[in-house]
Amino acid sequence: MFADYIQQNLTGDSVEKVPTRNGYGEGLLEAGKRDSRVVALSCDLTESTKTNSFAEEFPERFVQIGIAEQNMASVGSGMAAMGKIPFIASYAIFSPGRNWEQIRTTIAYNNSNVKIVGAHAGVSVGPDGATHQMIEDIAIMRAVPNMIVIAPADVHEARKVTLAAAKYEGPIYFRLGRSATPVVTTPETPFEIGKALRMYSRDEKHEKKVGIVVTGSLLYNALMAAETLQQSGIGASVLHMPTIKPLDGEALEAFAAEHGALVTVEEHQVIGGLGGAVAEHLSETVPTKMIRVGIKDVFGQSGEPEELISFFGLDAAGIEAAARKLV
Repeated sequence: MFADYIQQNLTGDSVEKVPTRNGYGEGLLEAGKRDSRVVALSCDLTESTKTNSFAEEFPERFVQIGIAEQNMASVGSGMAAMGKIPFIASYAIFSPGRNWEQIRTTIAYNNSNVKIVGAHAGVSVGPDGATHQMIEDIAIMRAVPNMIVIAPADVHEARKVTLAAAKYEGPIYFRLGRSATPVVTTPETPFEIGKALRMYSRDEKHEKKVGIVVTGSLLYNALMAAETLQQSGIGASVLHMPTIKPLDGEALEAFAAEHGALVTVEEHQVIGGLGGAVAEHLSETVPTKMIRVGIKDVFGQSGEPEELISFFGLDAAGIEAAARKLV
């Protein structure tokens, strides 16, 4: 059964699709109106990262760094030291991909109040290919002390993540997508840093059961897989985990204990991503049989977004197949 705080009629053919990066643009502008300390930095990708609305509204609080992500991280840290709340945005392959050391040393080490926004993450960037498909960002940022790591599911959640980040004191990284993806949540759906949400609950009458833990824009695919499994006699539930670090350990442990077998789903390498984080946590608390759905230690490639999602087994059919292996 779908949760009552998500969009209705998700199984129809007219599901709304919007890029998650749009939610960042909306949230940044709103955060800027609420707090004059909010500033925005971009690396010559103002429109692509949807920083343009903020730049037009608050030109005196916008800094065009140019093609220099390493410099952007250091400038952002300096602005935070002076009491500002900087949002630094670029393609994820460049930030945190190119400037990881500056993020680690000038931002995280100092616990600077900088918000790092990685746009165009995942293989759904599409034809840009492997060189621009950042599928390691969760892993490299999760390993950095003091860093919060978030992957919003859709445009509404991306807006809420941006607003929550502006209020949070400390460094945060969140990833965004370029392609239009299904809108699952609503403007009223709750979001809190570090909290998971049950998005689909299984039918208790089914003896076979499996839990699906998902992060980011693959939430819709996980829900469709759960619905199909449910109709075929396998009780499936979906736990949406937008915050990968820190994990909602309490919700995860209860979910694992309830189902006994889990499938993790992410548009990221299975090594070091959500699947790795869940496995690490549960190995010390509630050891659970798992299958990790994600990119299996390979690089991406060129193709249309939906074509690539299917190719790498990240679509509803791929998630369903993984669940069936467990039960």
